[in-house]
This record gives sequence, structure tokens and C-alpha cells, in this order.
Amino acid sequence: MKTEEIKFKSFDKIKDKYIGEIGTQKRDLYEFELKLDVLGEIIRQTRKERNLTQEQLGELIGVKKSEISKLERNARNMTISTILKIFHALKAKISFNIELENWNRNIA
Repeated sequence: MKTEEIKFKSFDKIKDKYIGEIGTQKRDLYEFELKLDVLGEIIRQTRKERNLTQEQLGELIGVKKSEISKLERNARNMTISTILKIFHALKAKISFNIELENWNRNIA
């Protein structure tokens, strides 16, 4: 009986094949949306760790519960201002790292 050889591919190779290579519009959109999903999940987990409801967090930053729900589910894009308000209300530190070709800045 022959043993079949299993071929393994990296996740990056699979994304290249099915989504597009790095730098293509489709791949950039995928990576952007993935980052927003992760950010929404971080907000949800941090809110729960702080024992806050969506309604309570919304009151702290001046928005309705439904807005917090949408942000946690990535139903819409977030502004930097909103992100800062949320993490300030959650008493969490936040910093942004901006990288451009031949330029790198860390904003704390």
C-alpha cells in the first residue's frame, strides 16, 4: 500500500492564491477588514474585563448601545477619535505605529 505524500502550504501562500498577493487591492482590503475585526474583538473583550455593558460603555463616550454593538461586530468603520474615546473610557493605553517607506513614527 502506497503512502500518499501530504503537501503543506503556508497560510500566506493560500491567501496569495485565493485572495491575491500582497499589494493587490483585494488583499489590502482583506487585511484592512481583518484588522478592524481584531480591533472590534479587543474592544469587546476589554469591555467585558472591565465589567461594562455595551450600554454603559456607550454612555461613557456619548453614543448609543447599538453603536458599541456595531463597533464590536465591525459593522462599520471606526474613526480614530472614537477608538481613542473607547480606550480612554476603558482605561487602556493605546498607541499607533505608522510606517511609510523611509519614514517610521510611533504615536503614543
